[in-house]
Amino acid sequence: MCCYFDSMLASEATGDRERRAVTVRGIVQGVGFRPFVYHLAVRLGLGGFVRNQSGAVAIEIEGEAPRLDQFLDELTQRPPPLAQIAELTWQPLAPRCETAFRIEASDADAASPVFISPDVATCPQCLAELFDPADRRCGYPFLNCTHCGPRLTIITGAPYDRPRTTLADFTLCAACQAEYDDPANRRFHAQPTACPACGPRLTALDAQGQPVATDEPLAWLAAQLRAGRIAAIKGLGGYHLACDATQQETVAELRRRKHRDEKPFAIMVCEVAAVTAYCHLDDTELDLLRSPHAPIVLLRRRTPCPVADAVAPGNPLLGVMLPYTPLHHLLLRACGGPLVMTSGNRSDEPIASRDDEALEKLAGIADLFLVHNRPIHVRCDDSVTRIVGGAELPLRRSRGYAPRPVALPFECPQPILAVGGQLKGAFALGHGRQAILSHHLGDLDHFEAFRAFEKDVQLYERLFALRPSCLVCDLHPDYAATRYAGERAAREGIPLLAVQHHHAHLASGLVENGLTEPAIGVTFDGTGCGTDGTIWGGEFLVGDCRAFRRAAHLRCVGMPGGEQAIREPWRLAAAHLRDAGVRCAAWEARQPPEQRVLVELLLQKRFRTPLTSSAGRLFDAAASLIGVRDRVSYEGQAAVELEWLASTVSPDGNYPFASATKSAPLLIDTRPLIRGLVADVARGCAAPRIARRFHSTVVAIIATVCGRLREESGLEVVVLSGGVFLNALLTVETTARLQAAGFRVYRQRLVPPNDGGLCLGQLAIAAHQFARDDQRS
Repeated sequence: MCCYFDSMLASEATGDRERRAVTVRGIVQGVGFRPFVYHLAVRLGLGGFVRNQSGAVAIEIEGEAPRLDQFLDELTQRPPPLAQIAELTWQPLAPRCETAFRIEASDADAASPVFISPDVATCPQCLAELFDPADRRCGYPFLNCTHCGPRLTIITGAPYDRPRTTLADFTLCAACQAEYDDPANRRFHAQPTACPACGPRLTALDAQGQPVATDEPLAWLAAQLRAGRIAAIKGLGGYHLACDATQQETVAELRRRKHRDEKPFAIMVCEVAAVTAYCHLDDTELDLLRSPHAPIVLLRRRTPCPVADAVAPGNPLLGVMLPYTPLHHLLLRACGGPLVMTSGNRSDEPIASRDDEALEKLAGIADLFLVHNRPIHVRCDDSVTRIVGGAELPLRRSRGYAPRPVALPFECPQPILAVGGQLKGAFALGHGRQAILSHHLGDLDHFEAFRAFEKDVQLYERLFALRPSCLVCDLHPDYAATRYAGERAAREGIPLLAVQHHHAHLASGLVENGLTEPAIGVTFDGTGCGTDGTIWGGEFLVGDCRAFRRAAHLRCVGMPGGEQAIREPWRLAAAHLRDAGVRCAAWEARQPPEQRVLVELLLQKRFRTPLTSSAGRLFDAAASLIGVRDRVSYEGQAAVELEWLASTVSPDGNYPFASATKSAPLLIDTRPLIRGLVADVARGCAAPRIARRFHSTVVAIIATVCGRLREESGLEVVVLSGGVFLNALLTVETTARLQAAGFRVYRQRLVPPNDGGLCLGQLAIAAHQFARDDQRS
């Protein structure tokens, strides 16, 4: 067996005919791979065939050796847009003197593991047809082909073919059937293909869910949006709530109805030229916006900006996406301006995906509904990402990305299911050298989100023909995903591994960067269950996917009121002030005396006041002391606004900090930092300057501790992970400082550094643990 990626055997150009059996694995089914192979073989004058089989594509190709080499080279270097080749192998066969090439029917065994393509934005060819008056699909909001359109959101079972999608009830018309059967057509075996004669249709409904008498529902909707109405629009993976993004009163009303006071909305803009009117845009951000993933990209807002302030109050960034379905393209062109496109839900609930669910849950929010009769089987939110330091930094990995696999730098000894954490839920299935990560499932505190989690775990196991023989979860016993894993493991009699939260963050960063060596892991986040009974979150770990040790951490302080302190950062400020032995008059003047007394009592009695080393909570405390935010309306708000403030000024020194020289693990004393910050507040120093000094201090702490750990361990690899590293200022400056000190620095680019990437790390740790168990047995 020859591996083309590892050692391509160059044949001598003798002119003699050869035949090769080629097997290609990865995302190679349902993405136009066989027609691509067909056209490539015909162009090169080669004989043979191509067919789907057992989760792969099988090719037999015959011709002169140089042409066969060229075929393999073009196949791997320039595959179809949606294809992702994970492995290509070939072996020689006896020539059969075949000169014609054909596409054969798939093997009956094609229900074996198949990698499913994510939902993909409308391709240029379909977009041209959408606005071509001579094309039979002109203006049709559901056109697609093998290069684009719905995939994950319409799949109901395996193998992936039309009867196992939500288009099963839409019988193809003669014209669509002819395209579907024609290997030369880009709609050859395009399972979601449709046209106005045989496909889904739009319907406009009023606020009570009654049909509106109109032959042009899109044009009617556009007129309603321009008039200041709020609409619920059924999209690819769920409903959006939409309104005119330039109308301040309308956007403010949407906030009031949705109970979303300050968390930013995303906007959809017709084309790139329009984006540049609202935001600054570099080439990397432009490529990301235009990519087939079509995520929401966080961009720097222009000043002044014609978008209503209520879209992202006080935020220097705007979440912007381009239209990614034909329906969106038609609607944005009809509206002429940007639209707010936010998840169709009440604040923090899962996005509505069923029609009855939308009519019930969005009643009182939406003035009207635009629905269609293509069911959504898999609820899937928009992905959110940004460019930091010239590279992508994902915040939410979902539509357009999932379930594209992540390559593992090691072998999974058996099928593994990693269930992730509680917030930003996502799970992963591992087998061989691939990790299949689910789409974003939301916070599993919500029963509907947990139900979706259970349903989608079952779906993924069917789709990828993987039945886990072991489970892995977070160490926290009260996470819904942890309880699910425990109950299932007991029910099915399979092993269960509980993994420490921050070890999983470290492993996630190692895996996606292809690292198997030990590293220093700087894992900064909000909260995670520690092995010592405290809440961790400001951790310096030394280890790999096999094992870790807690080498250093930030000083622990109390969280008065427990989770209430996360929603009220002033409580954390009180804890840090008490710990540092200082008072802050300006801060005290803002706090109700009776509440301060209560929190002081909690701290004094250590009642409902768990200890935490959390870096995220340190950022919250600093934000409160500076006067940025005493209470938050969404997760991370105080820390995010502190970053914005710090980003407006240049570096200007940092505050002192200390470390216990003889402690193990090394203890980072943040009390000098708090005292210095409070002194600046008392002196009337400008808030942006204090915020910048705080950030510089955290960078200095990281650089100093990593230097100490290098002296101890000899390690020069640093992995940055955890939700705090969504802070662009911190990430860029930490990376630069460490690289200047000679470290090799890695951060996450494929999966979020927050808990959305936790399942990948859990999977990696479990793979190594169960591999050791297999070796012992």
